[in-house]
Amino acid sequence: MENMNINVRELIPQQPPFVMIDKIVDFNMDTTVATLKILPDNIFVEKGVLTEAGIVESIAQTCAARMGYIGKYVEKHGSGKIKIGLIGSVKKLLIEKCPRVNSEMTVTVTVQVEIPPILLVYVKASVEGETIASGRMTIALSETDS
Repeated sequence: MENMNINVRELIPQQPPFVMIDKIVDFNMDTTVATLKILPDNIFVEKGVLTEAGIVESIAQTCAARMGYIGKYVEKHGSGKIKIGLIGSVKKLLIEKCPRVNSEMTVTVTVQVEIPPILLVYVKASVEGETIASGRMTIALSETDS
């Protein structure tokens, strides 16, 4: 996977220190892949690991980056504004391990069903090819732009 050289801060409403993805490394209408280097100063790092809340937030921001990418690069007629997504539900999310500081986490979001403004996705987080978290998430897109 290669960095698509896109500034993710243009795609998500979150801003530092709350940005939990560094880059999008792959995108198509079904799957979005983003990465996050776990740094010691990350607000979700405790005792040398990224907490469960940090993993969930990184997953949610990968979903947001997908929608931001579509709004900015796919929908030529779109406003280019970022829609705010709200986590509607998290189902069967299993977090097996929290990634350590200085590791890079890869988050993959795969669309299962998309009926605007609702998005049902399968999510997976991994470190060095090992799955550390997986489950399903429902995202509702707000009519409000960020």
